[in-house]
Amino acid sequence: MMHQPFVSIIVPTFNSSPTIECCLASLKFQTYPDIEIIVVDNFSKDDTVTISKKYCSKVFQIKALRSTARNYGAKNSKGHFYLFVDADMELMPDVVKECVERVVKDNIDAVMIPEIRVGEGFWAKCRAVERRTYICDHLIESARFFKKEAFDSAGGFDEKLEAGEDWDLHARVEDAGYKIGSINSFMKHLEGKVTLRKIVIKRVYYGRTLMKYIRKQPHRASIQFAPVRLNFLKQWRILVSEPSYCLGIVVLRFIEYFATAISIVAAGIN
Repeated sequence: MMHQPFVSIIVPTFNSSPTIECCLASLKFQTYPDIEIIVVDNFSKDDTVTISKKYCSKVFQIKALRSTARNYGAKNSKGHFYLFVDADMELMPDVVKECVERVVKDNIDAVMIPEIRVGEGFWAKCRAVERRTYICDHLIESARFFKKEAFDSAGGFDEKLEAGEDWDLHARVEDAGYKIGSINSFMKHLEGKVTLRKIVIKRVYYGRTLMKYIRKQPHRASIQFAPVRLNFLKQWRILVSEPSYCLGIVVLRFIEYFATAISIVAAGIN
């Protein structure tokens, strides 16, 4: 393409040294050439910033959580398009290229990138099977690639949200009449060793602020947090092909619901 649109890739980080190099290397070697990589770090105490400076020239340090960091990165970018990537994600080489082509050729405004989970242990495999049932589901996956106009018009990420902030932005962009599509190239979510303890800790953390999202998007949340999601029924072949992991998913969802509920109740009491 002549005069290719410029893409700003924004990565919020905090103590991300176990995965940040893999993440940034996958961004650096994208087949689409016209990109900049922006890291917004929440004053990491490990080697995150040192590693990041090997791959990009824009490394900011601000005291901010994920939503604020993403908005800050967007405000300090020069791209026509924004791509928001977490520090524990690895992109396949053609992701940015396919996103740009999808937006330009099909005249859409935002793109969902299929995500697969990669981790160690039985519970990681359960989460990986579950994630496969979500691909291209507009209520579970959320757009990560945006036209600047659509992102700015929607007001960016809601900085009051620490949980569901990606779902919320996707909903606001969609409700504003912007078109959202998807691509075939995917990204890996690098989960490392997955244990029940880690899952519970994460659910308790996000549960403390989850009600803010539920109050803001009640209709969507009622579907997203239903015990049996519609995508499980649509993708039943995936589940029955992995019966042991399917049973593990049932156990995981019970634990996740219990931990989240306890956290929400505790937050309400406090």
